[in-house]
Amino acid sequence: MLKPPSNSRQIYSVTKLNRYVKSLLEAEVGNVWLSAEISNFTAAASGHWYFTLKDSKAQIKSAMFRGANARLKYRPKEGDKVLVRGNLSLYEPRGDYQLIADYMELDGSGDLQAAFEALKAKLNSLGLFAAERKRQIPDIVNTVGVVTSATGAALHDILTVLRRRSPATKVIVYPTQVQGVEAHQHIINAITVANRRSEVDVLIVGRGGGSIEDLWCFNHEQLAYAIAESTLPIISAVGHEVDITIADYVADLRAPTPSAAAEVVSRDVRHQLQAIDTLHRALRQHMRRHLEQAAYRLKTAANGVQRNHPQSKLITQSQRLDEIAARLANAVKRQNNQTQQYLSQLAQRLIRVSPKREIYQHQQRLGQVHMRLQSVVVHRLQKHRQRLAEQAGLLQSLSPLATLSRGYSITQSNCEVVVSSKQVQIGDEIRTQLHDGALVSQVTEIGKS
Repeated sequence: MLKPPSNSRQIYSVTKLNRYVKSLLEAEVGNVWLSAEISNFTAAASGHWYFTLKDSKAQIKSAMFRGANARLKYRPKEGDKVLVRGNLSLYEPRGDYQLIADYMELDGSGDLQAAFEALKAKLNSLGLFAAERKRQIPDIVNTVGVVTSATGAALHDILTVLRRRSPATKVIVYPTQVQGVEAHQHIINAITVANRRSEVDVLIVGRGGGSIEDLWCFNHEQLAYAIAESTLPIISAVGHEVDITIADYVADLRAPTPSAAAEVVSRDVRHQLQAIDTLHRALRQHMRRHLEQAAYRLKTAANGVQRNHPQSKLITQSQRLDEIAARLANAVKRQNNQTQQYLSQLAQRLIRVSPKREIYQHQQRLGQVHMRLQSVVVHRLQKHRQRLAEQAGLLQSLSPLATLSRGYSITQSNCEVVVSSKQVQIGDEIRTQLHDGALVSQVTEIGKS
């Protein structure tokens, strides 16, 4: 084991240092129980779960691998308060301190989530979520009002989308706080001012992503009433697609992101965007099929690895595969966004010029772009398929089944591997694992070597 640095100048690589810290955490701390709240929950294609355990003052990254979470009777969700058992470890490639969970049970819902559900039920009973109460978003929007932080990323995203899709649309910003104890009152004031001035066709109310605490002002009861009483149609655009707030339920329309809200109010190229969306869905389905096939092959190879394989190395490789899958999805998304921008520019030119001959020419160019995009995707899939095959080969080379096929066997007693005759007594039942099956026998005599 790597020794800790002494007073003398002894230089270590980052890899050796992380390996030493990992060994300390796993050997010295051992198994621990935590009472915490689930946050940032993600289920990877490999079957592993990644999430954050937090309380009011601190948090820790955590992972629960497929073999462990398969034994649970429920699937955790954002805001669940849980009891977790696991071992402290360190993910060496990034130096992340983390908990590797092997058991989890519910410990009641988180306080914020419970408050959210209680308010949601109350407002729903009052009819604030009813579809017949909601106002229609105008088909043609000349002026858009935006209620958000003047310095936040949400305003930048909205202006960027409108400038690209509908440069003629006017934008009036009603700057306000979108985080903090008094933020809900500032948002209510901004909505009131916008209704009094009546200078916009629709209001976008929202902010960028954040934790449940950051977005909590959009779950305030008084803000819900203000949105419901607004004479202007309101689009709620809070956080990311997975973030749901009370404002989303009460608003006349919920947009998954601020950028999506800007797209809703700039509908001058709807037909072209529908074609792009169809292409996007087809590409995602194609990618999903290939990723599922790759994950199935990886799962099949992993099932052949028995209990005595190098556990730590397998865990590291599994996390790296999840990262590769995430990077591949992001790369496809970036490529698709670039294609969408290019197609949107073509659509603008079509609207201005409109002759059928030029429309036909642009449709041909769109097909060529689609073919090039497919070619790029196929090339990248082949590259990652080759890397996946190499990883599967590495796992197969580490499998103890290869050793068993050469005539060796593994004997177990009481679920422990027998390496000495002193571990068993006459009459004990033992299990001998061969490469093609197992034998169960009883000890009748113990001899000396």
